[in-house]
Amino acid sequence: MIQTKLFVNNKYVPAKSGEFWTVRNPTDDSIVTEEVHCAGEEDINDAVAASQSAFEGSWGKMASSQRQSIMLKLADLLDLENLSLMKLESTAMGQPTAFGTKLGAMLGSIVRYYAGWCDKLPGEMQPEDGDGRFKLVRYQPLGVCAGIAAWNATLAFLCMKVMPAIAAGNTFIFKSSEKSPLGSLAFGELVKKAGFPPGVINIISGPGSTGALLASHMGIKKISYTGSVMAGRKVQVAATNSNLKRVTLELGGKSPSIIFSDADLENALENSSQNFLLNSGQICVAATRVFIHEDIAEKFAAGLKERFEMFKNTTGDPFAEGTFLGPLADKAQTERVQAFFDQGKKNGVEFLTGGKIQGNFVEPTIMQNPPLDSSVWKEEIFGPVLGIKTFKSEEEAIRLANDTNFGLSACVYTSDIARALRVSGRLESGTVAINSNFFPTATVPYGGWKESGNGGREGGFAAVNSYLEAKTITINMDVGPK
Repeated sequence: MIQTKLFVNNKYVPAKSGEFWTVRNPTDDSIVTEEVHCAGEEDINDAVAASQSAFEGSWGKMASSQRQSIMLKLADLLDLENLSLMKLESTAMGQPTAFGTKLGAMLGSIVRYYAGWCDKLPGEMQPEDGDGRFKLVRYQPLGVCAGIAAWNATLAFLCMKVMPAIAAGNTFIFKSSEKSPLGSLAFGELVKKAGFPPGVINIISGPGSTGALLASHMGIKKISYTGSVMAGRKVQVAATNSNLKRVTLELGGKSPSIIFSDADLENALENSSQNFLLNSGQICVAATRVFIHEDIAEKFAAGLKERFEMFKNTTGDPFAEGTFLGPLADKAQTERVQAFFDQGKKNGVEFLTGGKIQGNFVEPTIMQNPPLDSSVWKEEIFGPVLGIKTFKSEEEAIRLANDTNFGLSACVYTSDIARALRVSGRLESGTVAINSNFFPTATVPYGGWKESGNGGREGGFAAVNSYLEAKTITINMDVGPK
């Protein structure tokens, strides 16, 4: 069964907008469904009303231990059902099951982590300090919150956005990308089974216009968005022009990977090839600009080319055994990558390997020494494509790595721990991985610098705290019975 209706107030309901979205399987461009309901203004109003009612009533008044119990029940259900949910994701956006299975196995643990915060929300007390006033600081939930997710890991985004918010006592409206709505809509069934009161978690679908309605709604206190810089700017403006709601933006990346001559080359090659190509390179933290020290550049480039060409033979149906590389998410994304290839060729960029596209399948591609001002070097491509350059010194590597408008993630490969810490401290990036790729987890803050992020972090207690409002209470100790 494929759920295509909106999940509002613990019920699947048709969109009052009367509009629908077609989902295609990117493997062969066949139609999966033409009936995904698109939420319009009335539908958003209904979802906000349901969320507000739950916040003021059942969820807002519920003991933290009971909220925790319901979340833990959801985690158990996800352990049982994550494979079926990830199958829906793969059907909609072509994610190979080899990657989807690992991603799905994380979902329950994300929910458990945030469930642990339900009864650990902070408070502060300051004794009277000569001014005759006793001071308390309470941290209270914001109210109705919303989230909009990208299509490359929709269910992971759902858990990373919704769970810290509801653990803090808020209610939530989640919108998936129109490219990958099926897994998140089916998630509603587990919300009901877990015992969440109606209105606590609402799941809707629709195109960018639906997201704009969320960002501009006066009844929503915060919105978290993951996606492109261009769309993130629009979310920020809509939020500002409405009720100045809080905004967390996790946007694009053009992450650097610096490989020093003393690095473990086998490890660096594995992370720059196999681990980079996960999800067909459609990962925002993927290190797409690789800087190689000149002493090992020729050897490393040859090894990287060999591995990329090996993975050409693992391309195919996402559900087939042995498939490592699936198609890109849809025709629009494929055309975007093709445009970068065309521009690269016009700029005289050398394709060390790859550069060919058939259907929605893109060959693993390495571009050697793209001009620093070229689009293929400066802009996020979001596919199995990386560029490589050499460097002479540590200073040059840092300068080249920071020469970007993005600052989401970075990688450093070296056997010198002092150098690793020194370089990581100077990289303009929200996250840095040493001798590995970076992969977000629930337990630590995750987000970007510069145009890669704004307004707080997801992950760890930082995510929970971003859904809390501080309230200071002072008590005049000089008034009252003596």
